[in-house]
Amino acid sequence: MKYIFVSLALSAAAYGQIDSISGERMRPHVKFLANDLLEGRGVGSRGGDLATAYIAAQFALAGLKPAGDRGTYFQVFPLIGVTPRPTTRMSVSGPAGRPVGQPEFRWLEDFVGVSLRQQPRVEFDADSVFVGHGITAPEYQWDDYKDIDVKGKVVVLFTGEPPSKDPKFFTGEALTYYGRWTYKYEEAARHGAAGAIIIHTTPTASYGWNVVRSSWSTEDLENKLNPGEAALAFAGWVTLEAGKGISASIGKQPEELLALADRRGFRAMALPLRFHVSAEAAIREIQTRNVIARVEGSDLRLKNEAVIFSAHWDHLGVGNPINGDPIYNGAADNATGCGMLLEMARAWASLPQKPRRSALFIAVAAEEGGLLGSDFYGRNPVVPAGKTALALNFDMFMPNGRYSDVGVYGAERTTAYPLAEEAARRFGLAIAPDPRPAAGVFYRSDHFSFARVGVPAFSVENGKELMGQPAGSGSQYFADFNESRYHQPSDEYRDDWNFSGMEIYARFGFLIGLNAANLATLPTWRAGDEFLAARVASGVK
Repeated sequence: MKYIFVSLALSAAAYGQIDSISGERMRPHVKFLANDLLEGRGVGSRGGDLATAYIAAQFALAGLKPAGDRGTYFQVFPLIGVTPRPTTRMSVSGPAGRPVGQPEFRWLEDFVGVSLRQQPRVEFDADSVFVGHGITAPEYQWDDYKDIDVKGKVVVLFTGEPPSKDPKFFTGEALTYYGRWTYKYEEAARHGAAGAIIIHTTPTASYGWNVVRSSWSTEDLENKLNPGEAALAFAGWVTLEAGKGISASIGKQPEELLALADRRGFRAMALPLRFHVSAEAAIREIQTRNVIARVEGSDLRLKNEAVIFSAHWDHLGVGNPINGDPIYNGAADNATGCGMLLEMARAWASLPQKPRRSALFIAVAAEEGGLLGSDFYGRNPVVPAGKTALALNFDMFMPNGRYSDVGVYGAERTTAYPLAEEAARRFGLAIAPDPRPAAGVFYRSDHFSFARVGVPAFSVENGKELMGQPAGSGSQYFADFNESRYHQPSDEYRDDWNFSGMEIYARFGFLIGLNAANLATLPTWRAGDEFLAARVASGVK
């Protein structure tokens, strides 16, 4: 009941300010940010600089204070661009130096990979260990690294996690971060491994080898390593066919290894194999920036705490022409989210009575490169994680009218979920279930960077049911968008776009943030959640 009480305690003036949030005021922001002038808002590009300058100027016009570096709106940070070279080599030998499988794995056909040490050339030989899914999860009493020393070795593993229908064991059928390939490399580095090789299967990855091949053959943007920071000498994948040569070294098929990895009581096992790796890459350093603005809270004590609203400003820049058009404008992805962020910032700054906690509005960089801007903020926060009440992210909306539902995937994992339920009731929205929990969508947008440092966080997402249209029409619109416009030059602004749905979603998110800013205590993650330990470590009990 305390959540409902907080909302009812809001003044009529506050509700009036919520209702002032206008989709039509978002339109010029979206139109400008998606203009060809900005050249697709690529990170490190002229267009990216124009986009961030525009967002900062809009924050200033709305009366928000700068919260970036040295009294500016900008949090500047370096990125390293790593492009693997096809001269990268990998081979495996067995006892007495005998080759395993082919004399040498073929680049792109059998394997892909890159050194995560951000060096142009890394070469090493190392023994190997099979570590199942490569997971250390004490809350589930699971440790694939138990009683095995992998320092200086190559770990071989599968992505994904042990299958379960029990919601208390790796959340059942929904994927946790332990199942993501990024976690596999991070955990291997924490254990001191030299390299990590994932055996690809379509079921465990949820996508085919073609996706791995294409995404690992182009430039990868990474946050610059700190001096002494641990990183793998080599992170890679091999095809299922190439993996057969590895598993055969202990008389198994890959499917048999996977079955072993899925079982409780699995123990890592040394492989009679030695990996020989020479990883070559082109390296470049670029500068980019998050844009951060602040509205101070009214409570003398709680104004040092904050709620966060975020949206990524970047897109793919200029790339391969499609139908003669080389500019990947990213109108829906994510000029729409930025337009909503700017309009919510204006409304918050105009509140006649400010909430108890402060609010940060953050346009983050390099989401398309792997949530890099939000990750940098998470590790270098303006307001510490233990003093951040909630982070709400806004990413990719369809300006085609009003929807009857809204997505807040992952909100139910936090104690702030009643705020989302209440806001949904106020605006007549049904909360849509995650349509593909096993795909791990929660870990693929910027709210995840806040969650992993303990902050309760989720994205406000477009629903699937268009009001006044046949059932399924919204889902079909999304399917058509993903097929013909997502990450393509055709994701462009149109004058006939209808911003009424985005207006409601912005009001919905604004109300959640407003109530979170006035709560008596900080929200947290629910018991048993994978991010609860980080919340407790941040100082929130």
